[in-house]
Amino acid sequence: MDSSTLFNNYPISNEFYDEMYNKNEIRPSYKKLYDFLRNFPAEELTKKEEMARRLFMSQGVTFTVYSGDEGIEKIFPFDVIPRIITAAEWAYIESGIKQRLKALNHFLNDIYSNQFIIKDKIMPIDMIYSCEHYLREMHNLKVPHDIFVHISGIDIIRDFDGTFYVLEDNLRTPSGVSYMLENREITKRIFPDLLPQNNVRTVTQYPQILYKNLAALSPRHNSNPNIVMLTPGIYNSAYFEHSTLARLMGIELVEGRDLVVDNHRVFMKTTEGLQRVDVIYRRVDDEYLDPLVFNSDSMLGVAGLMSAYRKGHVTIVNAPGNGVADDKAIYIYVPDMIKYYLNEEPILKNVPTYKMEDVSERKHVFENIEKMVIKKTNGSGGYGMIIGNSATEQEIDDYKKVVLEDPRQFIAQPIISLSAAPCYIDGKLQPRRIDLRPFALFGPSGIEIVPGGLTRVALKEGSLVVNSSQGGGSKDTWVLSV
Repeated sequence: MDSSTLFNNYPISNEFYDEMYNKNEIRPSYKKLYDFLRNFPAEELTKKEEMARRLFMSQGVTFTVYSGDEGIEKIFPFDVIPRIITAAEWAYIESGIKQRLKALNHFLNDIYSNQFIIKDKIMPIDMIYSCEHYLREMHNLKVPHDIFVHISGIDIIRDFDGTFYVLEDNLRTPSGVSYMLENREITKRIFPDLLPQNNVRTVTQYPQILYKNLAALSPRHNSNPNIVMLTPGIYNSAYFEHSTLARLMGIELVEGRDLVVDNHRVFMKTTEGLQRVDVIYRRVDDEYLDPLVFNSDSMLGVAGLMSAYRKGHVTIVNAPGNGVADDKAIYIYVPDMIKYYLNEEPILKNVPTYKMEDVSERKHVFENIEKMVIKKTNGSGGYGMIIGNSATEQEIDDYKKVVLEDPRQFIAQPIISLSAAPCYIDGKLQPRRIDLRPFALFGPSGIEIVPGGLTRVALKEGSLVVNSSQGGGSKDTWVLSV
């Protein structure tokens, strides 16, 4: 069987936007890839797939699953067919993310100081104070350069008509960038000629941009600041990413026990004595950062860290308290934030979202639940949600009871028919639903977004859930330069 048969048998549907096909026509952006694969024997493609799997295994590219009977360490599933984004599409996505991040950063500065957005009745006050990620400890704390969101992963989806939407904003400790980098390295190994032939823009400068931003945040303004990555440890689901980024940036990977605070300054324990720390890129959640301020049982953080931060002797990246801005109930107000803080119309659309604490909106959702997804406002990883058209009546009834106990903790959205891209599965080409997580870096010199991101794939046929913990995988994301 040759590869042309794969394309001949590829199912084209009107139910979703296909990234490669426009009806029966190959989209221009995919033409070179299509021509290459058309003449590429299927058995060779299977060998490339196996080679990619071995490379991921040998390099330890894993993620951790905390449930299930299998071992918790899993190789991250990778599809060898790249996802392609045109230069014009990328310019649109990039401008929309930059606009959104500026507004969200203004919001965080405002909500932890003057709270003008509440005083001007753009947002109700109880929406803020009912958010479990709002940190009163951050009120009137001056963050360096007024930047709260140094690193973000904004999840973008595409509807059946090709329209891009922001699904959610990840502003706390967003993960996945190491998989973006590894996916590109694997593609270079298995298809070395394809990237230059297609004028694909590079993503490999991400660690350099991140390091430059971190160094610029040093409170001592020294030429060689001491930057560390604070990890919860080897059992964290994203530990591979923590160790990879620390290695690529040439900074120390530390755990809470490796740091100590003395006289409101943070030091790292070394064999040569204590070394002053200037910037902490933390991958530890807010509540575990400092046992003197937050969770007193935390063994992951550093006692006294918040006092050093408040005194301006260390910079924490991302800033504590960002969770109030990526709460899924606050998401509803982001278009209003853009108009309020920037006096601009939003470039990227929100998915229509219903507040479950609003009686009339909740009634509408419950009456049309077969067309809805209901999610926890602070949920992640595809957990804690229900998709109305794939749930049983009993599951729906049980979920409704949970919602009614505390409606503020839930939002609902129409089921979006995510766009699909071709994937090489079981020796043939099949469409699978995808999303995109570009990674934006906000430093003193502005916002930079490497051209690409993590394209996550719902590998199960018919599934709309792309999370790796729910059976999803990923593929390399090509942004074309022309």
